[in-house]
Amino acid sequence: MSFLQPAMLFALPVIALPIIIHLINQRRFQTIRWAAMMFLLAANRMSRGYARLRQYLILAARTLAVAGLILAVSRPLASGLLGLAGGGRVDTTIVILDRSPSMQQRGADGRSKLDAGRAQLVQALGMLRSNHWVLIDSASNTAREIDSPAALNSLPEAEGVGASADVPAMLQAASDYIRDNRPSRSEVWIVSDVQASDWDSDSGRWPALRETFLESPHPVRFHLLAYAEPAPENRAVRVTGVRRVESSSGVELLLSLRIEQTAKVDGKVTVPVTLEIDGARSEIAAEMTASELDIKDYSVPLDASQVRGWGKVSIPADANPADNDCYFVFDRLPPRRTVVVADDPRAVTPLELAAGISPDSAVACTTETIGPDQVGGIDWKDVALLLWQSPLPQGESAAALQSFLDRGGQVIFFPPASPGSEEFAGISWRGWEELPDEAPVTSWVGDQDLLANAKSGAALPVGQLQVTRYCGLSGDHTSLATLKGGAPLLARALTDQRNVYFCATSTGPAESSLARDGVVLYVLVQRALASGASSLSTSRTLVAGSVAASTAADWRLLSSSADALSSAYAYQPGAYEQAETLLAVNRSDAEDRPAVVQSAKVVSLFDRLDFDRVEGQTVGNSPLIQEIWRLFLAVMMAALLVEAFLCLPRITQKTTGVSPVG
Repeated sequence: MSFLQPAMLFALPVIALPIIIHLINQRRFQTIRWAAMMFLLAANRMSRGYARLRQYLILAARTLAVAGLILAVSRPLASGLLGLAGGGRVDTTIVILDRSPSMQQRGADGRSKLDAGRAQLVQALGMLRSNHWVLIDSASNTAREIDSPAALNSLPEAEGVGASADVPAMLQAASDYIRDNRPSRSEVWIVSDVQASDWDSDSGRWPALRETFLESPHPVRFHLLAYAEPAPENRAVRVTGVRRVESSSGVELLLSLRIEQTAKVDGKVTVPVTLEIDGARSEIAAEMTASELDIKDYSVPLDASQVRGWGKVSIPADANPADNDCYFVFDRLPPRRTVVVADDPRAVTPLELAAGISPDSAVACTTETIGPDQVGGIDWKDVALLLWQSPLPQGESAAALQSFLDRGGQVIFFPPASPGSEEFAGISWRGWEELPDEAPVTSWVGDQDLLANAKSGAALPVGQLQVTRYCGLSGDHTSLATLKGGAPLLARALTDQRNVYFCATSTGPAESSLARDGVVLYVLVQRALASGASSLSTSRTLVAGSVAASTAADWRLLSSSADALSSAYAYQPGAYEQAETLLAVNRSDAEDRPAVVQSAKVVSLFDRLDFDRVEGQTVGNSPLIQEIWRLFLAVMMAALLVEAFLCLPRITQKTTGVSPVG
């Protein structure tokens, strides 16, 4: 139990006052034996036990009355958080606030999880005393001091955004603040819906965080206010593709979108979908017969002069308004230009074909093959992909390539006929190795990057590739495909932009079946080419929170579902313009998957730490903490009434009659 006036508890020894008075009163009288009274004392021995019990009860009632008065004046608190605060002042209270789209889910009374959590937190922390208040929000992941808990009701940094939360990163920010400021006693309050993607419970960051807090010289206590209740009737909409296409019949926008519903769909449900393009609106009726509906290449006619623009797809309001809109931008697709660098142009014909055949008739793909001595003459401004089958670049060639990569271009290195000792991005070739038998690929990363599964969910036939010769790699890297025996087939260098790849075999028939089978080679080259071309496009789609707030300083707002400060554009879904580039900012894909971390797993994340959890509710406004001094006043009055009743004189029954004589 915690007290708002704990200093009053020093008066608790006063409860011994009735006992002391009782003992003093017993010593005020001297016992004198008097023969005439002996008979009366003997007669009274039969009722002495009851009299003594009554005296003890009166003494206990008086003691309880004094204790009740002292406790009431100390203003005790009752809370759902077991053993809240343990009494006394906290030096620093840190609030970790999840502002992600999933926290904007609303209950039956219209309040969102974020609003309910913030209101309950303000009420609870308003009663507790602390020397410093610190807020760490899920958009910035930085600690900032606030004047009081009530400031959470007015701060823009406490409102919902489109960026997902990173709870381990916020806890790391809390750890850094505690380390730098060394508070004597700290409490960390976490308000979150415990969504699995936000907590990343399997991350290796959690053990390190636990050890950091356990090694803190001063105690740190954690309180989790969890809003894990699902919204089974919620729907989410997302644009999965947008293309501007010119044909003999005119100009049209081909729009692909997906509608997902948490609960199972019974029968057929019609969902009205609103399309808005540069402010002009239209509506389509989408028929849902399952929990997921995909609409592919829905045609929207455009005026021939409408080369570029922005748009929004919306569905009717439901439990979570944050996933009812999705923005997109469009422009003429830039040509995808690939430069192939090779010592022997004949050896890279499969690479030229893979890069030169466009998967979309509306997108032009061009290739150019040069020798390593011609790298200095490359016009990099419109190059999207570099395929390099030659000794790794050094000197001026490496500097030019690094500038290309910093701009967002992509490069895939293939081993040359005679690998040297050169190094690029921390990786070098070790030399060719012969395999006694064709070694199939035993594992590959199928959920992301160049070898990810197709949109239909089907896996690429990577496991069917045959490799007879490969070139080993030296240096730190991430393996995307591994040969039997553990040697990497496709690796990614550990660079910030993750755009440097190494393929450990070539397309020659004596080395692998990459050219013969073709599918895997074509897909990985085209995916790298598309990623590199996106850096050249004047229309881009970003995930909210994926760029720093300072990057959005010169953005101009075109459309947004919420009023946001310009400093928060990077976190707020909407359509923006930066110089000549159109930007669409949307929530991450993970926000449409409502899986939560199980309670037992959350407890294990805070293993050996002082941790408690309370389940929050969006419906109702039950406070986390309440003053219960009235209860102790009631106890005091009840004790006084009991004491008064026990002090009443005994009622003896009068008898009449004549005593017998003789």
